[in-house]
Amino acid sequence: MKRTFYPALVALVALGSAGSLHAGDREGPAWASAVVAVDGSGQFRSLQAAIAAAPTATRDRPWVIYVKSGVYKERIYVQREKRFLRLVGDDPEKTVVSFDLHANLQGLDGKPIGTFATATATIDADDFSAENLTFENPAGLQGQALALRVDGDRVWFRNCRFVGWQDTVFLNRGRQYFEDCFVSGHVDFIFGGATAFFERCRILARRDGYVTAASTPQEQPHGFVFSHCTIRGETAEVRTWLGRPWRSYSSVIFLDTDMSEVVRPAGWHNWDQPDREKTARYAERACTGPGARPTSRVAWSRQLSAAEAATVTVRSVLAGHDGWDPLTAGARAARPSGRRGELRIALAPYLLTAPAAPHGPAPGREGAPRP
Repeated sequence: MKRTFYPALVALVALGSAGSLHAGDREGPAWASAVVAVDGSGQFRSLQAAIAAAPTATRDRPWVIYVKSGVYKERIYVQREKRFLRLVGDDPEKTVVSFDLHANLQGLDGKPIGTFATATATIDADDFSAENLTFENPAGLQGQALALRVDGDRVWFRNCRFVGWQDTVFLNRGRQYFEDCFVSGHVDFIFGGATAFFERCRILARRDGYVTAASTPQEQPHGFVFSHCTIRGETAEVRTWLGRPWRSYSSVIFLDTDMSEVVRPAGWHNWDQPDREKTARYAERACTGPGARPTSRVAWSRQLSAAEAATVTVRSVLAGHDGWDPLTAGARAARPSGRRGELRIALAPYLLTAPAAPHGPAPGREGAPRP
């Protein structure tokens, strides 16, 4: 039996679960603006309903949605107007947002819905953040299936898990910061044209494939930077490339990253397009482990000098035109930790309010060759 995707029906189911915003309807920490719980002990059973009900927030007064442990089988969409929205879960292992759309699923027009319509979570707003949550697309090996799509600017994730297979995390544009997160997949599972910094993140290759597929614009100084991360394989037999260039000026850097034998000695793949070897910007510095083999890497990648690597910091990579810095002291002083009743508020990601870039995914990827 063929499965057909009905986007409007999915939205109606989520909104039908909406609750009220009366304080007496919830059981949650004092710092929460709203509470979501699948067991009915919050104001909402649906996370999307809570997002839809969120009022206009500001950088000084973000709207914080506390998400209790449970599996939320729904898609979420944070629209462009929902700035300064925060999602804080109980525990990333136990607080899971999951939906299983994949690119080959038939839409209402009888055609495959395509990669960009599959995201479990789509973040269109600037100044969004999430902590202590899992975003999952369990579609498996049926085709491209996004767990996360980000189009917003100044977006950050802490202690989150992104679980999928092909195309798990799509960072389309803007700037994003990931700290102490986990990402799993097998083909191009971190991809897109955004500028993103991954600090102390755990990368898991589930089958043979490619970790990254950046489409960095030529004029953009940085694409993806991984610092103090780890790369592992789901089994001892898995082998992966660090990346391949989705677009000609693809930019990826690995700093101080522990690479197991899962990483192929050559490191980088040219996507069977030799011309991209002249323009792709791939580099490493001070990586360790059996997968870190500087002398075996392809000749068109680079090993940075200590001086060059010292200039690649969270601040320099993510500053952009407005000086955004998710690590400033004011920003990291107290934020919700995920433990009920403990309040630590982080304001840094909200200090600047410049508009994001225009919308629209990078063109042409649907027909990209697959291994």
